[in-house]
Amino acid sequence: MPDLLLELFSEEIPARMQARAAEDLKKLVTDGLVAGGLHYDGARAFATPRRLALAVSGLPAKSPDISDERKGPRVGAPEKALEGFLKAAGLASIDEATIVSDDKKGDYYVAIINKPGRAATGIVAELVPDVVRRFPWPKSMRWGAGQLRWVRPLQSILCTFGTDTEEPEVVAFEVEGLMSGNTTRGHRFLSPGEITVKRFDDYVTKLEAARVVLDPERRRDIILNDARDLAFAQGLDLVEDMGLADEVAGLVEWPVVLMGGFEEAFLELPPEVIRTTIRANQKCFVTRKHGTDKLAARFLLVSNMAAKDDGKEIVAGNERVVRARLSDARFFWETDLKTPLADRVARLDGIVFHEKLGSQGERVGRIERLALDLSAKTGASRVDAGRAARLAKADLVTEMVGEFPELQGLMGRYYATAQGETPAVAAAIEAHYKPQGPSDAVPAEPVAITVALADKLDLLAGFWAIDEKPTGSKDPYALRRAALGVIRIVLANKVRLDLRDAALVALRQNLLAVLREKGEDLVERVPSIAGLAGDRLAADFAEYLARAEAAILDRAAHFPEMPWETGLLDDLMAFFADRLKVQLREEGARHDLVDAVFALADQNDLVLVTARVAALGRMLDSEDGANLLAGYRRAANILKAEEKKDGEGAFAGEPSSALLKEPAEIALAEALALARRAVRAAVEVEDFEAATAALARLRGPVDDFFDKVLVNAEDREVRFNRLKLLAAIREATLAVADFSKIGG
Repeated sequence: MPDLLLELFSEEIPARMQARAAEDLKKLVTDGLVAGGLHYDGARAFATPRRLALAVSGLPAKSPDISDERKGPRVGAPEKALEGFLKAAGLASIDEATIVSDDKKGDYYVAIINKPGRAATGIVAELVPDVVRRFPWPKSMRWGAGQLRWVRPLQSILCTFGTDTEEPEVVAFEVEGLMSGNTTRGHRFLSPGEITVKRFDDYVTKLEAARVVLDPERRRDIILNDARDLAFAQGLDLVEDMGLADEVAGLVEWPVVLMGGFEEAFLELPPEVIRTTIRANQKCFVTRKHGTDKLAARFLLVSNMAAKDDGKEIVAGNERVVRARLSDARFFWETDLKTPLADRVARLDGIVFHEKLGSQGERVGRIERLALDLSAKTGASRVDAGRAARLAKADLVTEMVGEFPELQGLMGRYYATAQGETPAVAAAIEAHYKPQGPSDAVPAEPVAITVALADKLDLLAGFWAIDEKPTGSKDPYALRRAALGVIRIVLANKVRLDLRDAALVALRQNLLAVLREKGEDLVERVPSIAGLAGDRLAADFAEYLARAEAAILDRAAHFPEMPWETGLLDDLMAFFADRLKVQLREEGARHDLVDAVFALADQNDLVLVTARVAALGRMLDSEDGANLLAGYRRAANILKAEEKKDGEGAFAGEPSSALLKEPAEIALAEALALARRAVRAAVEVEDFEAATAALARLRGPVDDFFDKVLVNAEDREVRFNRLKLLAAIREATLAVADFSKIGG
């Protein structure tokens, strides 16, 4: 079967756009082929700095013929109905339709529509120009007098179609004055001439001869393998960097790896500074001394040229730039060390964190107060927690972080260490940003744990206070990541923390920051508060400001939550519950069990929640647990039906032992009494395995009760007493979870 080869040749495509563009080209073209009736065996897309290419194999030479029947109106229908039918079916007159007889419906018209297949070349010739014109580049441009938009000026289009055994034909079409053909170009400098190609294999071979490696993965592998070999030959190891390798593969069509060097004196800089400087400015790899973690004064660059002098001039040029950049970095480092981090904190007042939440300096104050409050829960030194929180953002106003923002936190640790801060404080300054993704490690030391929690809770509470929460796929402030970070830190370190209380302190601080200017219109400033507070807003506001500020600054006992606080907290806790479901689901737990545990009152200790969920899951995986759940549902369904007649709560209270007649109901009552005592005792000592095991032992008595006892007895008192037994089953399970939330 024939194959299709398409290439769109242009000026340099930014490396960051190439992979997505190749996938977009593949999807747009293959979707269009299928829509046109052309199914294919396989498709591969490629990108180099100057071209997007697509090879589609196993296409038919033409789309299939289609025969379709379209049912029309009955014979004798009004003229308007016949006209509509003819127009929709594409018939010139009703004589072209077929009359079909039906015993029930009578005679009606049917149009037989035959659509002959189309040549694949014709479909492609219509499809590709449309794809080019509507291609979804993140950024595009126009050039010359034309109206076509492309990432960079489009210079040629190659499009051939044919089998291995015949001469492929050029699929002829035109896009804004560019005619398709069967020619392309090789490397800009090493082989700039025009190349005529036939099919994909021929295309790849001739490009290779013209110093172009088409496959970006192969270019990346060449870069990494050559870099490793060159480093090894000098007794060094390559510092692996897959992200940089992918980026550099998008900058070259013919990768040539070369080695340069710089003065040993620069190695006195922090290794991350050296690596970031060389990576960011020159897209080069650093090396380390073989078998150690110490950087070497050598770097590896990737050229797009096989130079006649073996790259000596290229290396010399890169060395000059690297030396200059490292000299700048050394200046930043030495300048930053002259000013203690503590003296930089005041400068944070001049950096706006968010227009509604104040400056970075104000935010640091909130984080510090929250860290002091949390230190009692995390076991951190109160002095170190407060100090680390105060200094955590100070490196944002250093020269080095101003140049390389990605080094924030890390540079703070280096400066704190050099300036005599305690190891715990220095480590916390770096670690408080963690975790920054699912694969990132969580802080493990008490001070770092404390500041990281304070930072993330303040971030979440702040944006909850001003109604800028995540919506749909939009999360510009990475609040989902922050919530998952809190959850991972708490669970990994088994921090016993009432999350609602901690969130209340954070929220109250942020509400105060927003509302401090009493003269402003509160409804306009914070719509969420107006919506939750209602008529009480004006009356409560003065009291709220005075008492909330005193409680926070003095760390006194919390006064009762105001209406707007309660509503916002409930919403924030629901957000944490959703994130916890995501986390536990990734670990293999059932999200409905999270709902069942969170449905209980005051379930704000994430360590206990996950312990309950795990124990509940293990119980339900057992035969006794599964049968107990079935018995619970049967009891709950009966109660629901009967409560509609007698009123909700009609069967509350303890069943009367005097009304227990049948052995099975007596046995159930005794088992329930034992189970409830055992569950309460186990929950008090947080032994949820024992609690769920005690519940599971109810399986036999519950099954026996339903097998042998008529719940809705004729005697009203007996009926009520037996329904109270069922309510007791429901009540017993609530000590562990709300079984009504469990699916399956």
